[in-house]
Amino acid sequence: MKKYLSLIKFSHTIFAMPFALIGFCLGIEAVQLDAASMGYKFFLVLFCMVFARSAAMAFNRYLDNEFDSQNPRTAVREIPSGKIQPKHALVFTIINSFLFISLCFFINPLCFYLSFIALFVILFYSYTKRFTPLCHLILGIGLSLAPIGAYLAVTGVFNLIPILFSFTVLCWVSGFDIIYALQDEEFDKSHHLHSIPAWLGKRKALLVSSFLHLIAAILVIMIGFQFEGSLFFWMGALVFIGMLVYQHSLVKPNDLSKVNIAFMTANGIASVVFATFVMVDIFFHK
Repeated sequence: MKKYLSLIKFSHTIFAMPFALIGFCLGIEAVQLDAASMGYKFFLVLFCMVFARSAAMAFNRYLDNEFDSQNPRTAVREIPSGKIQPKHALVFTIINSFLFISLCFFINPLCFYLSFIALFVILFYSYTKRFTPLCHLILGIGLSLAPIGAYLAVTGVFNLIPILFSFTVLCWVSGFDIIYALQDEEFDKSHHLHSIPAWLGKRKALLVSSFLHLIAAILVIMIGFQFEGSLFFWMGALVFIGMLVYQHSLVKPNDLSKVNIAFMTANGIASVVFATFVMVDIFFHK
């Protein structure tokens, strides 16, 4: 169990899950479900998130095994180090994909039909580094499905606010994934892999990341006005935007020693704190 939790980087669930909970809470506020239905929907949404993410991460590790084994930074991962066999990772991917689609069937017809598209996006991401530096945006799209997907699970209809949250996640995740990819700039170039740092270099890549995070900050402010957020929302927004600024202060083109702090700590705080304040706003202010 520990090996597979490490394989899928379960701790990284901290990025998308809080935004899925925002989408879920927005849905609850919109349709006013009773306690039993709320618990049932929450169970389905939670495990759909876990199964979809597990499938995506395991497939990524399976597909990247050849490159991971040659990269000193990633050679210790479960598959290249021999802790998990590639075929077992593939079976794990298939099982989680099946469970994800199966649970979507029990949510509502729209989520079931869209589950195939969502699964394609999150699995297809693993191929993108082989042909486009825009791979970071594809990852962002995959994680951005969390808030709108959770909202659809509850309501069965689209709404502007969760869509804006999804675009926020897209820009936020794409931006911090570019920062994380700075570590592999030289390796990616030498192995003909594509990324923004390998394409533009560290300095310009950081500018692209900053631009994406600026858009994410603007979207958060737009949501606040559209959502008519209270002090709770704006406190959360302040922390979220502050963490975006903070992580860019940590990473320099000639100093990547604090990339992991910028990637994990700053973004984890941004996601959890922001989501907490937004959910408080939804249930105690509205």
